[in-house]
Amino acid sequence: MIGIFDSGVGGMTVARAVETLLPDLQIIYYGDLARTPYGSKSPETIIEYSINNTEFLLSHGAQAIIIACNSAASVASEILRQKFDTPIFEVISPAVNRAVATTQSGNIGVIGTRATIRSGIYTQKIKQKSPDLRVFSKACPLLVPLVEEGWLNARETKMILRKYLAPLKQKQIDTLVLGCTHYPLLKDLIQHRVGKNRIKLIDSSIEVALTLQAYLDENPDFSKTLQYETANKYFVSDITKAAINTAEKIFGRHIDLKKV
Repeated sequence: MIGIFDSGVGGMTVARAVETLLPDLQIIYYGDLARTPYGSKSPETIIEYSINNTEFLLSHGAQAIIIACNSAASVASEILRQKFDTPIFEVISPAVNRAVATTQSGNIGVIGTRATIRSGIYTQKIKQKSPDLRVFSKACPLLVPLVEEGWLNARETKMILRKYLAPLKQKQIDTLVLGCTHYPLLKDLIQHRVGKNRIKLIDSSIEVALTLQAYLDENPDFSKTLQYETANKYFVSDITKAAINTAEKIFGRHIDLKKV
């Protein structure tokens, strides 16, 4: 069973990507809606929440963990790997690998929460891969609350996106990393505002699912221990109508959210 956690419903984009690539693999998801967003909180608080979330998933049978939250991955991934003896995946490294492989101009943009951008983790990892690449980052703190409220096509959301993305367009980027798993829900709006043919979007949800698939292929003994062909479980720390609607939009079907 693969455990996935996020600060809210955005991480369900990761669950959906895993389900698409590995449809027989059982997933257990935890969305911490009661404490979202993580991006505005201190690193210490995010680490505490991430440990709580991991312990919850492991207690319910998870055999590997995906940190489907860029804010948590940016400050807590190494601590979780040290604390827990289980495979831990995060959304940042796979997105970095794809961005470095994709850019032609060498100008890469990154959008994310304040915590993710403040950590500098994307710039650090991209520079480790290729020091000559140029990284331009932009914190977009209003996007997660807008997604959690279900304002996916609202006029206000479009105006805010335009303001956030304008400085990156001026930097002549050709690759844009969606550094938050909430952002794929705004992918069409983002792509429209940066240009359909000019800038490639990197979706960390898809990239981490591909990384998990590769890991299972390379580790067949571990893969055999996982649970397959049983119902997926979706837990949240709070339930709202907007969360229910967003979950259904992501999966294209009803999702039974259980409050814990």
